[in-house]
Amino acid sequence: MAGPCAIEGEAMAMEIAEKILAITNKLEIPFIFKGSYRKANRSRLDSFTGIGDRQALEILKKVGERFNIPTVTDIHSPEEAAIAAQYVDVLQIPAFLCRQTELLVAAANTGKVVNIKKGQFLSPESMEYAVNKVKESGNNTVMLTDRGTMFGYQDIVVDFRGIPIMKKFGVPVILDITHSLQTPNQNSGVTGGKPEMIETIAKAGIAAGVDGIFLETHPNPKNAKSDGANMLELDQLEELLVKLIKIQEATR
Repeated sequence: MAGPCAIEGEAMAMEIAEKILAITNKLEIPFIFKGSYRKANRSRLDSFTGIGDRQALEILKKVGERFNIPTVTDIHSPEEAAIAAQYVDVLQIPAFLCRQTELLVAAANTGKVVNIKKGQFLSPESMEYAVNKVKESGNNTVMLTDRGTMFGYQDIVVDFRGIPIMKKFGVPVILDITHSLQTPNQNSGVTGGKPEMIETIAKAGIAAGVDGIFLETHPNPKNAKSDGANMLELDQLEELLVKLIKIQEATR
């Protein structure tokens, strides 16, 4: 799963999707295009939150139709589940909201694939209950994505022991290799990041047995309107994926 943090416009979304698809087709990797239609969790009121819900969702739908690829976006309330389900193939539950029962049930009831981000505040064992909420609502197409665990106030770490633990729940386990490198709660009110560690985290995740990776990428992260501090530069994606494929092949 890869794409920009937020949908900034149609031209940008199409450019990123086209470039990623060319790489993943070449390397024979399944690809789901990601993009948030709205950023609901921002520290500051003046932070970029989106270009408008319907406009961004329409762009996500166009990306999926033009390139014949599945798309994923995050939802923030039960009411949004049915709306977003009209435009995308996978509904993502943000980490901060992964315990919200009504949200999980609403996502499950759409019949779409549900990707649940592991809360930064939860143990991997606790995520079994989030999975069960979706399955017990009649939807067995669910994935879990680890995005690190809070370590103090301004750091996040990945506990790779959580990968095999969550795989025991019988669902695909993904590793978010960009949000796992955020440095939240900065004095500026804007989250920082450590993108120089993306390759290290990704390699370790593949070696630990994750079923896929989630990452945010942009042609120019410094100019991205959201989460640019922890994004991967788009031009670096192919080289990274080639290395990860070699690790995956070696661990099989």
